[in-house]
Amino acid sequence: MAKAGFLTRLFSWIAPATDDARAAPAAEVQEDPASQYAALVWRRRKGQVEVLLVTSRETRRWIIPKGWPMKNRAPHEAAAREAFEEAGVEGKPVETPLGAFHYDKLLKNGETRHCAVDVFPMKVVKTLEKWPEKGQRERKWFSAQEAAGLVAEPELSEIVQAFGMANSKAKAANANGRPEGRPRAKSAS
Repeated sequence: MAKAGFLTRLFSWIAPATDDARAAPAAEVQEDPASQYAALVWRRRKGQVEVLLVTSRETRRWIIPKGWPMKNRAPHEAAAREAFEEAGVEGKPVETPLGAFHYDKLLKNGETRHCAVDVFPMKVVKTLEKWPEKGQRERKWFSAQEAAGLVAEPELSEIVQAFGMANSKAKAANANGRPEGRPRAKSAS
């Protein structure tokens, strides 16, 4: 009978009885997401929008440079700093985010934290040969459509794809400095 008492105590500790069998486990309690800021680094090559992706340090999946808020830096400035540290690029980010995506970040202590990431477009003006996280990540340029297919987060994929499409249309509309379809003005000679 000593065995039965031990097992009863063990099971009561693992799954304690409750007065309400419908009580939600603590894991279902949702807290506000933590804020992060990301740079959607882009360039135009041969008329096509390209997006720079980097690998994450732990899982090696393709992501955009992102990180936590920084003291004395506006969100778009923090995003640009992350692009420098993680991807070795410089540029001027737009001050208004394109949108946001959500993901669960695995923290160093093994816990996860739900994050909301504001995405700021940043046209690259300089690509560096040396940068802080060079030995920890890979960086690579992809077409916007290809990059959208490589990132794991569906909301980020939509942002990248929409950005690529909007900028491809804008380029076509402004080809040679005039709206698409508008005839070239005749020069007076």
